[in-house]
Amino acid sequence: MQLQLNGRAIFNYAIDRLKIIKRDKCYPLVVRYKYQIPTSKNTKKSLEMNIVGKLYYYEPRCEEECKARDFWFFCYFGNGMNPKDIAFLKYKNIDGEYMTFERAKTERITRADPKPITVFITEEMSTIIDTWGNKERKPNNYIFPILEPEMNPLDQHFTVKAFLKFINHWMAKIKSVLRIEMKVRSLEARHTFSTQLKRSGASTEYIQEALGHMDKKTTENYLNNFEKEVKREYAAKLAPFKSKSISKTG
Repeated sequence: MQLQLNGRAIFNYAIDRLKIIKRDKCYPLVVRYKYQIPTSKNTKKSLEMNIVGKLYYYEPRCEEECKARDFWFFCYFGNGMNPKDIAFLKYKNIDGEYMTFERAKTERITRADPKPITVFITEEMSTIIDTWGNKERKPNNYIFPILEPEMNPLDQHFTVKAFLKFINHWMAKIKSVLRIEMKVRSLEARHTFSTQLKRSGASTEYIQEALGHMDKKTTENYLNNFEKEVKREYAAKLAPFKSKSISKTG
């Protein structure tokens, strides 16, 4: 059987098999060319609010659990932000009560007019920044001490992967303590954010903008930036579990 390789696969072949190119010189162009079994599209990734409430009121047993739980909620309240987006955030992305950034996933795609994402900084997000953020808040400093300024793209790639693994590993331990059957990875935080907005009455157009989805050009041209007060209004709807009626342990 003849193996047909695309551009990225050719680079990987030259790196891994022929040893004639160094991987750090090609990143982010290169990807693994080995076949990966696709995940099921029918797997439910959104959590019910009673489960989110349990996570919110959970008392961490160690610093690692506290940190992982905080970053999970930073993902959730931050428009379903990806851990990679969190890692690349800088203080210059903050303007008063709002944070504006471009998704790291789409920043390298050739586009004439990339669409920024604006997030209302909730009380929880502000507390997480105060707790885990870099204390020197210069505009070009990363908000969180995850990446270092001198890192090359390959080092950044593996550091972000380690950060993602850290969150998911310790959230798995928390869910085990709480006897939660569903997965509670950062991916579930993103799906739960979008699902909760939909249940709260947000339009599909608003959710698409909030998540930074840019799949359909016609949809992008149709959408206008939503007013910041609307972002504040919807941000307030993300925490219905913050109620005295919800047990912190049950």
